[in-house]
Amino acid sequence: MMTANQELTVQTLKDDIQRHIALTLGSDPYPPRKDRYYLGLCRSVRDRLLAKWLETQRGYYDSITKRVYYMSLEFLPGRFLMNYIQALGIEEECRQAVRDFGFDLDDLEEEEWNPGLGNGGLGRLASCYLDSMATCKIPGYGYGILYDYGIFYQTIVNGYQQECADNWLRQDSPWVLKRGHFMSKVSFYGRSEVYFDSAGQERFRWVDTEAVMAMACDVMVPGYQNGNVVNMRLWKAISSRDFELEQFNQGDYIGAVQAKVETENISKVLYPNDHSPHGKELRLKQQYFFVAATFQDILRRFRKNNYSSFDCFPSQVTVQLNDTHPAISIAELMRLLIDEESLSWDTAWTICQQTFAYTNHTVLPEALETWSADLLGHILPRHMQIIFEINHHFLEDVRHRFPGRVDLVRGLSIIGEGHPKTVRMAHLAIVGSHTVNGVAALHSQIIKTKLFRDFNLLYSDKFTNVTNGVTPRRWLFQCNPALSNLISSVIGPNWVTNLEELQGLVPYAQDLEFQKKWQRVRRLNKKLLARYVLRKLGLGINPSTLFDVHVKRIHEYKRQLLNILHVVTLYNRIRQQPGVSFTPRTVFFAGKAAPGYFQAKLIIKLINSVAQVVNADPQVSGMLNVVFLPNYCVSQAEKIIPATDLSEQISTAGMEASGTGNMKFAINGALTIGTLDGANVEIRQAVGEENFFLFGHTEEEVERLRSNGYNPWQLYEESVELRKVLDMIATGYFSPEAPDLFKPIVDALLPQGDYYMVLADYEHYVDTQFAVSEAYADTEQWTRMSILNTARMGYFSSDRSVLDYAQNIWKVAPLL
Repeated sequence: MMTANQELTVQTLKDDIQRHIALTLGSDPYPPRKDRYYLGLCRSVRDRLLAKWLETQRGYYDSITKRVYYMSLEFLPGRFLMNYIQALGIEEECRQAVRDFGFDLDDLEEEEWNPGLGNGGLGRLASCYLDSMATCKIPGYGYGILYDYGIFYQTIVNGYQQECADNWLRQDSPWVLKRGHFMSKVSFYGRSEVYFDSAGQERFRWVDTEAVMAMACDVMVPGYQNGNVVNMRLWKAISSRDFELEQFNQGDYIGAVQAKVETENISKVLYPNDHSPHGKELRLKQQYFFVAATFQDILRRFRKNNYSSFDCFPSQVTVQLNDTHPAISIAELMRLLIDEESLSWDTAWTICQQTFAYTNHTVLPEALETWSADLLGHILPRHMQIIFEINHHFLEDVRHRFPGRVDLVRGLSIIGEGHPKTVRMAHLAIVGSHTVNGVAALHSQIIKTKLFRDFNLLYSDKFTNVTNGVTPRRWLFQCNPALSNLISSVIGPNWVTNLEELQGLVPYAQDLEFQKKWQRVRRLNKKLLARYVLRKLGLGINPSTLFDVHVKRIHEYKRQLLNILHVVTLYNRIRQQPGVSFTPRTVFFAGKAAPGYFQAKLIIKLINSVAQVVNADPQVSGMLNVVFLPNYCVSQAEKIIPATDLSEQISTAGMEASGTGNMKFAINGALTIGTLDGANVEIRQAVGEENFFLFGHTEEEVERLRSNGYNPWQLYEESVELRKVLDMIATGYFSPEAPDLFKPIVDALLPQGDYYMVLADYEHYVDTQFAVSEAYADTEQWTRMSILNTARMGYFSSDRSVLDYAQNIWKVAPLL
């Protein structure tokens, strides 16, 4: 029963919603329309966020605190509305207010389009970290680009991926605050000019440039019920002039607006295709665009505190480079300090190294970002000059410390001396930063011993590890309310901001009554997912089956192919043994393939072709289903993850830096089948080896196999089951209309050598999947394992990760 105060709060909220509908949107509140009331609610929630954001910013200035600038070319926040409502602690009031208008809050939430600000794990990690910075009261901001179009909207047509424009801002967003008064001028092209200052010192200036304006756009990021609100500042490209008036007056309208359109393309789309010279140029311009605008903002705030000297800059500013996309920041800060502030090289370089920290997100040398020195010099001539100078000083130090080591000089150089010359952005980030971290224990070890072995020889004190984490607010509390309520009923609600408290669930793993409640929650979540699949695909699935889930970016090293080989194996076994009892299983796939990645797109087609055959075969009806869910995104993940029984984390060992999906699934009670790759290693240690289905070669064994002449043909000849599966795929069993359709997939596994060790791990994977089926058949055992997975995942909170960064890398304390 509501108190009078609660009734007043609900009434106030209702008044605010209708006021915004009438006065902000210019619409009549009657009759009630879903889209109008959704926007009215959004504006009312935003009002409350902004009030708290202003208080937070005042606190920063009053305390003159050091601030963290988290620079990322992508963020993947997911829908905002429910996250904001729960962070403000006003969910019941919002539910009641919209109910009084005849709406359901969950239905209104579906009006929101997923923000197209990121692609996958890198962007989602950045969003988790901002959530934790706000919740842990770490003073800081996220900086990136406000893309008009996300990566793409995926549809499946005849089994093939098709890409559609992800125009998420087509109707604007109630959460994006455009700051027209915060405009930063960003320059490109031109030339570097030498001159002498009044003291006779040689100086440089960047002249004859073309300008683009960067407009600041803010998106709020609230802490969980603590009154603290930080923000992402995202930059939008605006032409420095609307159009060339002279061309317009001469009747050339198209020419007049062409420059404006090309300018604003910088923030038009996330990750433009860079296979063409124009695409490469646009992508590099994107990176510098957000870096240059961000550092103007950083310096504006620094000067606002009236500092007379840049000596204290590193004590007030710390910049985290989320991968190498913002690494041009190092050259930009040097340019600003030397050219604009007239500091000496040595002083500027000391400040620079004390300001930056770099997070590496890959173990693959070929994935490290490089740019043509000619292209970089054309777009950013002064920066290229500075990078050459940084490299000169750096290599002189290497030669001094390791005389005669020409190989070391060549390997460490920021400039790759090939044809053409390249700029190695990871090398620039390492040389210009005080700390370099990997994102899982195994990944950080690979960085030190293999990927950047020579840098570790030079800078062993620079390298450290911060294992990734995920925010429990979105990835348990928000996406799985039924399980969250059950957990809070026995250990209280404090786990939402202190995930280690989930350890209190351990005694309940043996409690049969609690197990039944746990089972009911999981059954509910599986029913919700089944309804979603029926609504989206028209496919009915049985919630009683084992929900086996493999959702992530489609890539050969993530080995969706190994999974589908097991599906075909299981399909064959069921058909060949009609009287044998099998654990019923529904296998879910979801994920996007890069538009130009032929093999990944063909794997999507194979999955859908296998699904078409399996789902239509009456011999396996009720025993096996295969589902590919199109357009995987944060909101879809929020539906899939709580319903998952088995989490597929099966990448080739030594190739996944960390992963965070593995954490989200385990926190929600899914059991993992996985290799010793990325954070799987630490998850297995945390949840217990007996609660993790381990298979596959280790990273060392994979390397040994490759160096010793691994022969996949031998496995093909020795295994009757494997041979049958590959022959079915190769001869058109799943593609009778085009028998050779999947030949490139089979070729990659056999004549081309099976680089990702799919066949090498096949037998062990299939055997482990059999163990999964047996374990799932024992409901009590499976439930106990599920509870323990959730209970022991406290370490994998992004709160812990962010506090690790704050204490060991950023050297900043939470605000009181």
